[in-house]
Amino acid sequence: MNYDDIFEGGTAQPQQDDFDKDAWAAKKKEERELVYGIIDQTALALATDPALLKTCLDVQCHFDRYSVSNTLLITAQKPEATKLGDFNYWKRQQGSIKKGQQGIYILEPGDEYRKDDGSVGVSYNPKRVFDQTQTTARKTLSPLVNHSDRTLVQALVHQSGTPVKAAEELPFGAKGAIFDPIRNAIFVQRGMAGPDIFRSIAAEMAHVEFANGDSGYHRNSMAFAAYCVPYMLAKRNNIDVSNYHFDAVPEEYSKMDAQEIRDELSYINTACTDITARMQGILSRVKPEPAPER
Repeated sequence: MNYDDIFEGGTAQPQQDDFDKDAWAAKKKEERELVYGIIDQTALALATDPALLKTCLDVQCHFDRYSVSNTLLITAQKPEATKLGDFNYWKRQQGSIKKGQQGIYILEPGDEYRKDDGSVGVSYNPKRVFDQTQTTARKTLSPLVNHSDRTLVQALVHQSGTPVKAAEELPFGAKGAIFDPIRNAIFVQRGMAGPDIFRSIAAEMAHVEFANGDSGYHRNSMAFAAYCVPYMLAKRNNIDVSNYHFDAVPEEYSKMDAQEIRDELSYINTACTDITARMQGILSRVKPEPAPER
């Protein structure tokens, strides 16, 4: 028995999928070129723009798990962002993207591939995300965990294998604190207030990180990076940063290419992230205390 007369269109053939693989690949290539162009342009711009550099550090403070490349992308596109997610993420949060809102690009890891030298690399693909302010999702506040200045200083001191010693007078005419690589110790001026101790030790901890990671370490060449690290550590731990001033970018930055500037930002971010992770290992075992008014 023939049933063909039941269906509309008779014996018409199903339409073939009109997906154009080549057009899709070309579009993705164009997106990657756009995104990496934004990264490089922003890196070069902050080499002569101290306000933009400070903004970049602030973004990295907030999005502490993001790569330097993504930090530069957020800095360029939406530096005031507080929480980012793609369309599906916000849908799971019972929200939708507000009409007329444009997403921003970040990079997410894709497939692994084999490089010419035999090592394994990871491809990164552009992805559009939206800040919470661009959605109808209900804003939720993360619980604020406060620790006293004393607890933060203790965590900072004990997270490092480098001895930290109090001194009446610091060597080399230093103020606050000083890392002595010969004696492999940090010396701290007695009598300072808690926030001053934290900021001073954090700067020297940065020098310890740089010295341990570079056999050709020279203190003067890493001075600016070691200024940025305690700024970020203090800000992440709710310690006053009003005494930090970014009025100029080191002259040598203007002579660097985009990749070299990204490397400098990576030194800063890696040192800050490593110190933070070790501090959190200690702070997670300590009961939070009401922080004193600053």
